[in-house]
Amino acid sequence: MKKNDPLCIPKGESDLFRESMQDVTPMQPPNQAQLHIPKPPAIPVKTLEDEQQVLLDMFSDEYDPTEIQPGDVLSYLRAGIQHRVFNKLRRGEYRIAAELDLHGLNAREARMYLAEFLVRVYPLQGECVRIIHGKGNRSDHRGPILKTKVNHWLRQHDRVLAFHSARPVDGGTGAAYVLLKR
Repeated sequence: MKKNDPLCIPKGESDLFRESMQDVTPMQPPNQAQLHIPKPPAIPVKTLEDEQQVLLDMFSDEYDPTEIQPGDVLSYLRAGIQHRVFNKLRRGEYRIAAELDLHGLNAREARMYLAEFLVRVYPLQGECVRIIHGKGNRSDHRGPILKTKVNHWLRQHDRVLAFHSARPVDGGTGAAYVLLKR
């Protein structure tokens, strides 16, 4: 024990303090409710940005060797889908739950709208939607651009089970019925 240390209490004073405090009872803590306010959930800005980028990147624009003409029929059936279901889609017998018209959009805009549409369309309203891509009659020598890209993009989306060009009354080869996973 150092003599100059201000925290040191001489032995006699310590005993005197304990003796004078022996009859004292500790005070009860104040009667207060402990409020537990939960932290607000964090807004995952980076996750939201990443999900938006996934929507944009979901469809590849790699070269598709399939050359499509304005009057060609689009048709696709994912493995495991019954032919009876596909034939019903081809004949236009499903109720159309929603429709997306891509007329007048460039390829980048069309890809963004299609990706957003396929993610947001509510599955309980029905599993069949119509995508209007146009026939591409006014396209230059490259052929129908949107029709070709929609054909390629729909094949890549996990939610698309099958698609087929619409009946003439519903747009013919300028539109497609798309059967979606519920």
